[in-house]
Amino acid sequence: MMPMAYFLFGLALVVLFAAIIAYYYSGKRSKSVEEAKYRMLDDDHDS
Repeated sequence: MMPMAYFLFGLALVVLFAAIIAYYYSGKRSKSVEEAKYRMLDDDHDS
């Protein structure tokens, strides 16, 4: 019974990790994720 519990726990971790990656790299979020990178590279000419 114990090896089955280890297998199910490992499988749950893999599924959770895959869900996090799918959420982060989804098309809807890609614009907001990439926007921060380009905003950081922009020059600030406030003065």
